[in-house]
Formats: sequence, structure tokens, C-alpha cells
Amino acid sequence: MTGTATAQDWDERYEAYRGDLLAHCYRMLGSVDEAEDLVQETLLRAWRAADRYDPQRASLRTWLHRIATNACLSALEGRGRRPLPSGLGPAGDDPQAPLVPRLDVPWLQPFPDARLGDPRLGDPADAAQQRAGVRLALVAALQLLPARQRAALVLREVLQLPAAEVADALGSSVASVNSSLQRARAALQEAGPTLDQLREPADPDERAVVDRYLTAFEAADVAGLTRLLADDVVLEMPPVPLWLAGRAHYGEFMQRVFAMRGTGWRLVPVPANGSPALAAYAPDPANGGVRAHSLNVFTVANGLIRCCVTFADASVFGLFGLPAGQPLPST
Repeated sequence: MTGTATAQDWDERYEAYRGDLLAHCYRMLGSVDEAEDLVQETLLRAWRAADRYDPQRASLRTWLHRIATNACLSALEGRGRRPLPSGLGPAGDDPQAPLVPRLDVPWLQPFPDARLGDPRLGDPADAAQQRAGVRLALVAALQLLPARQRAALVLREVLQLPAAEVADALGSSVASVNSSLQRARAALQEAGPTLDQLREPADPDERAVVDRYLTAFEAADVAGLTRLLADDVVLEMPPVPLWLAGRAHYGEFMQRVFAMRGTGWRLVPVPANGSPALAAYAPDPANGGVRAHSLNVFTVANGLIRCCVTFADASVFGLFGLPAGQPLPST
């Protein structure tokens, strides 16, 4: 690179891919915080190697993702996976069980959709693929795979790179990549229909269903909430390892929530992980308002909520640029 204008041009070209790279590193690591660090490292490596970039061999996007993938593989050496509670053991059968956080577990974090790649970089189908590629079920399942299998699957299935480019990115052969993909797909098939989420459109009514959930929740209407749930609905609450399955358990747990925390909750819609989500603010009588409580990410299918992952950790609000507390609206 020569000249300030050229350097500035490279900076701007790199920055255009920041959100895209953040989503990629998040899929690999399961952590937004760690993904941010790896994106910075990726851009620094790219800056230092800019004079070696050959546009005849790969697009700038592919080249940056190759650098990011190798940075992630180095970061993952010797690390365990980031799970959700359902990945640690069977469902609980007592909605009244003590809610004891497991702070020693590096839990999967939610991802703010506002930080996905710029949709103008590709066609609408690419933007939809990006949103599907950060869905919680898929990212949680990816954590089950060895790091190189994870990378091969993400590069091939999410970014849809040709097998030859995936092999080049991983310093491997096409035959080795195809073998890794076969093993990765088989492992994910056991975890559930997670890859199908990349190919199927979202439920067109999911936003309306979650809006009705918001209304029922703010009214402390447990009967109204349960009518929106599938029979086999799942409720997870990291960092609490307890998770529950079934409409009855979900409803009983919600009765417990309102008994413990009271009514007067405020919920704020915020998209997360390519899905509708609600930031929940619990009543805060001492200060006359509400305070950050949890971020709830929903999976909706056939007009019913199939899963709610409740990140019961107010620190995740910062990832979404949400305040820690809010005053109650005047009436």
C-alpha cells in the first residue's frame, strides 16, 4: 500500500465486512465478546498482509473469512464448548426447583441482529442466510463439533463457499474437507434439524406471536401465555442450568416468576439470533421503575412458540445497547 488515500480505501473496504466477520466468528466461538476481539485481530492481520492479497485467487470477503477462520481455530485450541442448559443434561421436572446459576460454565451468548453484516453487500437471500446462520439452535449445535469440522461446516453451509475454497482456507484437501463435512452433518443430524434452519424461511407469523406473548406477559396473564406455547415447548435459562420442557411446566414456572418478582414488567422487542426476542425489565419498586432482568430469544413454528431461551443475565443488555433500567411510563 502506498499513500494515505490508499490506506484509507483499504480501511473502508475492511470495515464494510466487520458485521459479516463478527457473525462468522460468533458462529465459531459462541461468544459476541470473544468474536469482537477476533474480528479486530482479523482486520489487523489483513492490514499487515494487504500487499499479498491477490483478487485473482479469492474475493476480498473470502480472503477475510479465511484469515478470521484461522484466527478462530487458534483461539479455540484447548477450549471447551459454549453450551445452553439443554446441552448439559436432561430437562428438569420441577418448575419450583432452586435457580442456582452455574458461573463456572462459559455459556453461549445471544447475538444482536443489528450487528449482522450490511445487507447491501449481497442480495436479500444472502441477508436471510446470515440471519438463519446465527439462530441459537444452530450455533449451539455447532459447539458440539471439533473446531475444524465446525469451520468446514460454517464455510460450506453458511457462507456457501465452494469445497475447493474451503480446503484452501483450512490448508487441507477437498477430500479431507468433504470427509469433515460428512462427519459434521451426521453429528448435527443427531442434535436436531439445525441445518434445515438455513434453508427454510422463518415463520411469517413469528413476530405477531411474540407480540401477543409480550402483551400477555406484561398483563401477567399466564393462561394467555400458555395458549401461545407448543405442547413440547422448551424453556432454558442460562446461567441457571435448569431447563424445562412442556406447556404445563412452562406455565407453572411463569406463575412462580410473577409470584416472586411481582407484576408491572416491561418488555422491549429487539431482534436477536435471526429471531424475535424480548428484553425483559422486572419491577423495581425501590427506585420506582424497572430494571434489566433477561433477554428472551424465541423459536416460533406453525404459529406457536417452540422454545424460549431466557438469558437471565443483565450484562447481555450491553451487547444490545439497552439501558440497565427504565422509568415506568406515566399514566
